[in-house]
Amino acid sequence: MSSLLTKFTSPHRHHLFNYLLQHHVRSLSHLPSQTPPKPSQAPNHRSLTPLAYLFQNHAFPQSQLHEFLRKNRFLWSFDVADVERSLGILSSFNLPQKSILSIISDCPSVLELGFLRNWESGFQGLGFSRVSPMLVHSVLLHCRRFNVGPNEVNCSLSMLRNLGFSDESVTRVFEEFPCVITMRSCDIDRKLGFLRGLGIGLEEIDRICCCFPRVLGIGDGLKELFNEFKDLGFSNNEIRREIVENPRILSMEVGELLRFLQLLRNLKCRLSIKERILSMGEFRAGFEAKLRVDCLCRYGLIRRDALNVLKREPRLVLYALKDIEKKIEFLVHKMGFRIGCIVEVPEYLGVSFEKQIVPRFGVIDHLRSNGGLGSEVGLRDLIKLSRLRFYNLYVKPYPECEKMFPKFVESSRLRDRPVGLWKMFKPKSYPQTKEDLQNMKLFMEYAV
Repeated sequence: MSSLLTKFTSPHRHHLFNYLLQHHVRSLSHLPSQTPPKPSQAPNHRSLTPLAYLFQNHAFPQSQLHEFLRKNRFLWSFDVADVERSLGILSSFNLPQKSILSIISDCPSVLELGFLRNWESGFQGLGFSRVSPMLVHSVLLHCRRFNVGPNEVNCSLSMLRNLGFSDESVTRVFEEFPCVITMRSCDIDRKLGFLRGLGIGLEEIDRICCCFPRVLGIGDGLKELFNEFKDLGFSNNEIRREIVENPRILSMEVGELLRFLQLLRNLKCRLSIKERILSMGEFRAGFEAKLRVDCLCRYGLIRRDALNVLKREPRLVLYALKDIEKKIEFLVHKMGFRIGCIVEVPEYLGVSFEKQIVPRFGVIDHLRSNGGLGSEVGLRDLIKLSRLRFYNLYVKPYPECEKMFPKFVESSRLRDRPVGLWKMFKPKSYPQTKEDLQNMKLFMEYAV
């Protein structure tokens, strides 16, 4: 650079130096700004580290801790000593560590010391007959979100007992429907009066609220639902009997029972299956069909696919919900199939779990682990193959699979017969005399 400037005269050298300097300044102006962040925007690591260390000491999962603190930045402004005292108050409720972590994850603002100071006396002083972790979880979260305290909970507790609720029903209501804390007594009494108008007694109402506490939160839809039941031709006695036996019927939407009844009436299946479904009564059958569809939707199916599964495999209505859930859990977690495979092969939910699903999967899993499968076996081949064909394809060529797969029913029946049974069908033999032998010889000579 200096050698280049020496070739120019003094005035030219001065102009060239000014030009290069201005060009250098303009190039620097296009570079991104690297100014340090403001102190208010940067995270306060000195206050964050003790807070994170405190949560780790209380068994908060380290893998979720960073994301939890990032989403709830308001916790950075809390004093660590106050948070530690709040955690101590939560621990004084004799809750499992898992329940405490669930409360903090669902509503982190519950750690505010000013809120938890009102609950230092605990829940036993409120008069609950049984204090479960679920009750503490529901009440604390609802009270924090609506900024209410133990006094409101105590008033709500007294209100329910004055209305005739038993201790068990009161506990269940606070566990599953804590919104009752902020409800007025006249609103609850109006819903109970509607049930009493149907001929439902006080003990039956108490049982309904114990089994399905959310009935207290149903508004005008409850009256519309009963009008629909009557329009479908069901009598008051039949409606009352079904509701008392299964109170979750009140969770149905208006028009939902009608759609399920139309589905069951138009089923294309064997007549014996349809008769068994409708033998429990149309009201009960429609509600049982709704429960099966809701079960499939909980595991990830959309409602349209769940209805198609029910149409193609109507025996689902006859199976217990726990058996259906067991098959789905086995399909997803043990067999490794996605839940959508049920839409393609709904017959999976209709076969026996112990006699067909488990033995066949045991054989396929054994062959897969040993490299004995030429190609992957899908759910359709696993379920739809007949027993004889599955035996000939996957069991018969491999002797070690005989123990995993049960024998045929026909062979087991033959094996159950007495060993000497064939002797009863053998013709009786008589001793041959010399006269018989002579007659046989004469007959043969005559025949020749």
